[in-house]
Amino acid sequence: MTLHCPTAQALLLASGHLPTPELDFAVVGLNHQTAPVEVRERAAVRAGEEGALLSHLSRHAREVMLLSTCNRTEVYLAGLDGDPTAAFEGAWGHALDGHLYVYRGEDAARHLYRVAAGLDSQVIGETQIQGQVKRAWQDASARGLSGGVLNKVAQGALAAGKRVRTETGMADHVVSVSSAAVDLARTALGRLDDRSVLVLGAGETAELTLTHLRAAGVQDVTVVNRTAERARQLAERFGGRTCAADLLHEALPHADVVIASSAAPHYVLTASGVADALRNRPARPMFLIDISVPRILDPAIADIKGAHLRNLDDLSAVVRRSLDSRRAALPQAEMIIREQTAELGRWHLTRGAQQARRDLAIASD
Repeated sequence: MTLHCPTAQALLLASGHLPTPELDFAVVGLNHQTAPVEVRERAAVRAGEEGALLSHLSRHAREVMLLSTCNRTEVYLAGLDGDPTAAFEGAWGHALDGHLYVYRGEDAARHLYRVAAGLDSQVIGETQIQGQVKRAWQDASARGLSGGVLNKVAQGALAAGKRVRTETGMADHVVSVSSAAVDLARTALGRLDDRSVLVLGAGETAELTLTHLRAAGVQDVTVVNRTAERARQLAERFGGRTCAADLLHEALPHADVVIASSAAPHYVLTASGVADALRNRPARPMFLIDISVPRILDPAIADIKGAHLRNLDDLSAVVRRSLDSRRAALPQAEMIIREQTAELGRWHLTRGAQQARRDLAIASD
């Protein structure tokens, strides 16, 4: 039967006899599974860029949320007009085809639910992502870019994340990129309690790094950050000391381990700077881990004798060990995601029927 009458369409939808249109929601992005770090950093969001990126993206959709972490950059869109891939690449000015994924409707919502629960993370079950999703949604709301659809999906994602962590026990042994980096250093060096560690950055990831360094027995730690006061506060909390950013070259020769987790528009450590530092500590290698995106340690450091450079993509072995301890919780976690997605589907069906009844009332006047 062909329906040409809007009133008839509305009547059938309201009565449940016409399929509800797909949820008007989409996600486009890339992550550690689809792109290596040298590609991810091309789409990373640097401090102060959020406003311009969201402004551009809002030309393509009524509702927009931007989620950017060390391992992913994703844009969530409701009321999309056009191709999400074109919108993404236009915002960043890079052709990223081949690395981007696009999901639509309930598949897009399910993806965000899994992200918030830590099931799509490099370190399965990590807890930072829940707060990052919440802040991304709050930022969209503050800019007037979150409406009925995005609000419902984001709330569902946060509920899904909370349920997974509380009902499956997945958060009993907290694992993060920071803890994986510390484990990587400990695996390479055998022990850390007698090592000198230099932490570049003073944000949330650096704070977690210091927490895990302290748990590993590290006593000698130095914090370097562009904002000296923030570095001082963080160092005092963990019994460390600070170094002014412009004096980094003086502190570097004393460091056995360097962990970088900061945001900067350029390399904070260059190959020549590390080479100079190693000349002042003969026969003592330096282990450097860059968990920043974009990277702030020059990749050419890896070519220097005595320097052992690792980045986010080198955490795979540590991540696999963490997954082994969490694998038993995954079926229950995925069941929770299905339940939350089904709840969203029921909301969408009800919403569609309500709109159809409103359309029917207007058509009857």
